Amino acid sequence: MKFVLVDRITELERGRRIVAHKALSLAEEYLADHFPTFPVLPGVLMLEALTQAAAWLVRDALDFAPSMVMLKEARNVTYKSFLAPGRMMTLAVECKELEQGRSVFAARGSVDDREIVKGRLTLRHFNLADHDPDLADVDEKIRTHMRALYDLVRVRQPAGAATE
Repeated sequence: MKFVLVDRITELERGRRIVAHKALSLAEEYLADHFPTFPVLPGVLMLEALTQAAAWLVRDALDFAPSMVMLKEARNVTYKSFLAPGRMMTLAVECKELEQGRSVFAARGSVDDREIVKGRLTLRHFNLADHDPDLADVDEKIRTHMRALYDLVRVRQPAGAATE
């Protein structure tokens, strides 16, 4: 992924739901071209942020077994407002189906409890080695990288803290 659009995962119910956050900074390079006098996160990147949050849920639930987790289909996507620099979007994603090769989610992005984007996402997940056994090493490198990135964005409860 070129842009990492999930800054922090604050809630995770394994295989069920995830709450994550995307803070938008004026320093993000794509803002220079996306309405220079009115910089906002492009709608396609709002959708990508929701997709990335759903992908983290899949990776966690399947113990990072698939190296590739990507958007297959987005349905009923609606945009209601913008995400401007200095604001934070909360990404709330609920799993509707989770199978070995695909998953379906209801996803919602909000700012200050006001919904700004929502949609139904279908993701597909697989390993490159499923199509070419010579790519097994690449799968493992991707899994290792994604585990390290996950450790950076996942907020863990301190030992002994109450959980949901």
